[in-house]
Amino acid sequence: MIAARIFGAIAGFVLVMTTGLSAIKTVVVPRATTQRLSRGWFVAFRHMFEFVAHPRRSFERRDQVLALYAPVALVLLPALWVTLVIIGFTGMQWAVSGQSLRTAFLVSGSSLLTLGVRFNAALPSAVLSFFEATIGLGLVAMLISYLPSIYSAFGRREALVGMLESRAGTPPSPYELLVRYRRIGALQELDDDLFSQWEPWFIDVEESHTSFPALAFFRSPQPERNWVTAAGCVLDTSALYLSIVDRRAIGGDVGRVSLCLRTGYLALRRIASAFGIQFDADPSPTDPISVTRHEFDLMCFELDAADVPMVTDRDQAWLDFQGWRVNYDTVLVALAKLVLAPEGRWSSDRPGPRLVPSAVAGRRAVRSRRPWSRG
Repeated sequence: MIAARIFGAIAGFVLVMTTGLSAIKTVVVPRATTQRLSRGWFVAFRHMFEFVAHPRRSFERRDQVLALYAPVALVLLPALWVTLVIIGFTGMQWAVSGQSLRTAFLVSGSSLLTLGVRFNAALPSAVLSFFEATIGLGLVAMLISYLPSIYSAFGRREALVGMLESRAGTPPSPYELLVRYRRIGALQELDDDLFSQWEPWFIDVEESHTSFPALAFFRSPQPERNWVTAAGCVLDTSALYLSIVDRRAIGGDVGRVSLCLRTGYLALRRIASAFGIQFDADPSPTDPISVTRHEFDLMCFELDAADVPMVTDRDQAWLDFQGWRVNYDTVLVALAKLVLAPEGRWSSDRPGPRLVPSAVAGRRAVRSRRPWSRG
């Protein structure tokens, strides 16, 4: 019996420490960290929601189901922490008090939830009760700060995603974006009107989606919108602007566009690394991409028909576009599969492996050694 109580105390202590570290890494640490407890929780919920959102259903029905996945898993995560802490302290109370497991459980639950209905005045048990009550208050405080932070970051993300709809259509398309700016005579203002806003957006999304990985699975208020397809549209527009658009004819600047594109693909790479998605951190400009030359030529034909000024050397334009796209092609397609994004041109419509959210994996890719592959 003594050996069993010693084992209960050690197991309870390990469980409480593991749960506490998981809560701290999830809420407090401002970076992507490896946490098996939260990862397993979200993966289990993902499998349940994917089972309900069967692929044979319409996308609208699947989107309604999947929209609940991240919020439900996130709200119930503190309940998991509370349950594990109660179980852990039950083992320790049982070991130090010599009482039955039932009594130890009641003392543990009363202490954590600060009910005060059960209390053991013996010094070792009382110390555990005080410590557990402090942990309970800490979990409540973290929860109070956690949810507002999540929804604040979600609101900032969706503001520009919603704004992109009026510029690039639904789903967002680089063709629609370039043509619309051409029609209103503002193609030369793309750098100031669009890319100057999306560069800080990429920085903010990288910080929030690596610190709070659950944010990646929060779906937009409108089923046709998604942060991954929006990011892909802006990056492809940047790559097309730098490769195929005749900037001398419109007097456009490339500096801000190039910086936005680089900021964007670095952000997507770091988010992909947080989910354990592997990619080549130093690709060659001639490496294959998911966009084919035929699709690129078709885009050029459509832009030319819409009177967008274009360069004459299409072969060089393709090499330039390929050199830019190779930096984010793999991670863009993989993230679109991961979050089950609605169909978007050159992003979620690409073939790729079916991915399951493994939450935060520990392995990170090495940063690219060259500033950018082409440009």
